[in-house]
Amino acid sequence: MAKRKVLRRAGRILGEEPALLVWCGIPSAVPRPPKEIHRAAGKGRLKPGRHWAVYVGAVLFCVIVVPYMLMDLLSQKAARRIDGSGRRNPPSPGREETGDTGARPRDQVFDGDWNLTAGQLLLRWYDASPNRARLFLATRDRVCFAASPRRRVFPHSADDFRLMAEFGSGEVRIEAETGQPRGFARFDLHFPDGSWLTLGNLAGPDDADRFFDAVAGPGPVRR
Repeated sequence: MAKRKVLRRAGRILGEEPALLVWCGIPSAVPRPPKEIHRAAGKGRLKPGRHWAVYVGAVLFCVIVVPYMLMDLLSQKAARRIDGSGRRNPPSPGREETGDTGARPRDQVFDGDWNLTAGQLLLRWYDASPNRARLFLATRDRVCFAASPRRRVFPHSADDFRLMAEFGSGEVRIEAETGQPRGFARFDLHFPDGSWLTLGNLAGPDDADRFFDAVAGPGPVRR
C-alpha cells in the first residue's frame, strides 16, 4: 500500500483526498507516430529512460550468453548433417492459423489515431519522466495522471510526483474486467472522441485490488 506521505502529496496537489490512487504504466512499447505529428507535439521521447544496470546487463548478455547460444546452434546443425535429420516436419493437422482478426491485439495500447485524446496523451507521456511509471488518481469529478521526475521510482514511497494530465470525470470512462490475474491486470480509458488507452503494470497489490473493486462496484468512480 502507498505510504502516508504519498497520500498526503496526492491530497496537496489535488486539493482533496483521491478516491482512487494506483501506480500504473503502458503495458507494452508505444508505437512510433508519424513524423509530422511527433514534430508538432515537440518531438518528445517515446521510450522510457533506462537505468545504467540495464546497459550493463545487455553487455554481459552479449559477451557471455550470445557466444554460448551460437556455439550450441552450430553444434546442433552439425549433428543434423551427420544423422540426416535436417528435414522440416510437415505442419500438424489443426495447427493452421485461423486468420481471425476480430479481437484486439494484446499489444495494441491505444486506438491508433494520434490526433485524438489518447494519442495526444501518449505523445507527452514520456516527456513527464524518464521512468515508465505513472500515478493514476481519481476524485469524484477528475481523473489525473502524475509522474515522478526520478529515473528510478519506488511506487510505495515516491512523494515528488507532479501532475502531467488532468481530465474531467465526464471526459473519461474507466473499464476493467473482473477476475484478472493480479500481475497482468489491465484497464481501459475511453474518451468522448472515441479514442481509448490501455494501461497495466499496476504496482502495489493492495492499491490494485482497491482500484478494481472501486471500478467494478457502485462507487463514485464507476462511469
